[in-house]
Amino acid sequence: MTIQEQKPLLERLAKGIAALFGEHCEVTIHDLTGDVESSIIAIENGEVTGRHIGDGASERVLDALSGDDAKVQDEYCYLARTKEGRMIKSSSIFIKDEKGRPIGLFGINYDITDLIMAQRAIDSTVSVEKPQDEASIGAITTNVSDLLDILIEEADAFIGKPVAMMNKEDKTRAIQYLSERGAFLVKKAGDKVSKHYGISKYTLYNYMDA
Repeated sequence: MTIQEQKPLLERLAKGIAALFGEHCEVTIHDLTGDVESSIIAIENGEVTGRHIGDGASERVLDALSGDDAKVQDEYCYLARTKEGRMIKSSSIFIKDEKGRPIGLFGINYDITDLIMAQRAIDSTVSVEKPQDEASIGAITTNVSDLLDILIEEADAFIGKPVAMMNKEDKTRAIQYLSERGAFLVKKAGDKVSKHYGISKYTLYNYMDA
C-alpha cells in the first residue's frame, strides 16, 4: 500500500494519540516518497514545533534517510530541540513498502520543557530512555532551509576551524560530514554548500566522491 492509501488510518491514529496526551503532544505523518522539504501530509497539535502541512522532515529523519534503506530503523524516546529552545521527547516510526524502502514516517513529539523545569524540584518526574549529551540532540525546524543552516554549522564545528582557515582536506571532510547527515537530500543544498565553502559545484561533487 502507498502512504496515501494508508493515510486515513494513520490520521485516525494521530488524532487518537494527540487527544489522549493533550496539547503538548504533536503527531506528524510524513510522505517520504516525494520532496523531503514538504513531507508533512497531516499533523495534530502542530503548535508544539510550529510546523504545518507542507513543512519538511527533521534533522533526525534526514540523517536516517541518507544511508542504506535496509538500515533505517524506528527510534523511540530521543530528545530534540525546537529553534525556540523547547525540549521535545520524540519517537519516529518508519513506514516501509513491500521492498523494505521507507515511504512514510509516523512521528510523535511531546513537549517536556515544563516537566524538565519541574524536574529540578521533583527529580523523578520525567526521564528519557537513553541519556543524550548536547551534541546528540537533534533539531526540529519549520523549514528544511533552516535545517540546512544548522547542518552546515555542525559541519564547521566538526572541523573545528572557520571556513577561511580550512584547506582542501578540511573542506572535503566537512562536505562528507554533510553528505552522511543527509544534507544533500535538500533541494539546492549544493548551491548553498558550495557558496559557504567557496568552491564550485564541480569541486563539491569531487569532494563528495573523494
